[in-house]
Order: sequence, then structure tokens, then C-alpha cells
Amino acid sequence: MTRANLAVAAVAVAALGVVGGAYVWAILGGPGGPDPDNPRVVARGQAVYADTCAQCHGANLEGEPDWRRRKADGTLPAPPHDASGHTWHHGDDLLFKVTRDGGASIAPEGFKSAMPAFGETLSDADIWAALSFIKSRWPPAIRHHQERLGGQTR
Repeated sequence: MTRANLAVAAVAVAALGVVGGAYVWAILGGPGGPDPDNPRVVARGQAVYADTCAQCHGANLEGEPDWRRRKADGTLPAPPHDASGHTWHHGDDLLFKVTRDGGASIAPEGFKSAMPAFGETLSDADIWAALSFIKSRWPPAIRHHQERLGGQTR
């Protein structure tokens, strides 16, 4: 293969990558992970959060009062997602799984979770967008700590 043919092939592969990436973005509607620095994703996540999460976790991510004290039915109140809660103590993969599959999907035997599964009502991109919004509200030190957890599932 000549040098000119190699250059044409490299440009074609790069163009396919860009077109393929744009196609995946269009089909999935967003990233395959949180993107708290992307204003478009955060705005979408804010809308998803307001429509889906705020009724339990609070409009300002404040959670329910006494969120560490069990209710009469044995469940815990919805925790805050702001810096005062424990959301940032968990990796992105776990936060995604709990949102998609519900709290029972990760709860130990005997633990009663009130967190519903949203996998049938929200797309993966919407879940990542909501997590992006939540993460965008954390102070830099907390974001840095949580990002170091990466995809940890604990």
C-alpha cells in the first residue's frame, strides 16, 4: 500500500469513528457514563431528576428528614444526594445499578429497600444524565474523592 493510500485509509477510519460516535450518541441520547462537566447533559439530568427523583430525594438533593432512621415499614427514608449524604461514597457503576435496577438489587438479605427500579421507565442515557446532574452539584473535593472510586460497586 502506498503512503497516499495509507493516508486515505487513515482519514476514512477516523471519519467512520466520528460518524459512528455521532450515531451512537443520537441513538443512545447521551454518554455511557456520567458527564457532570457537560452543560447539555447536566440540564437534561436536572429535568430527569426533577421529574423522577426529587419527589423522594428533594428538589435540592436534600433527601428526606431523618434519612438514617428506619420508618415503621422497615425502610430507610430517601437519603440526600448532596454533600451531606453518602451517595458520593459509591462508584458510578453502583449508582447506575441502584437507579436502573432498584435498591433491592444490591441490598443484603433481609434489608428492605424502598428505592424503586427505573430501568423500564428511564433510558440508560437519562439515568447517566441524572447522575451527571447530581455530581455537578458536589463540591470539587467530594467530586474528586468519588471519581477516584471509579466504577467500584461498593
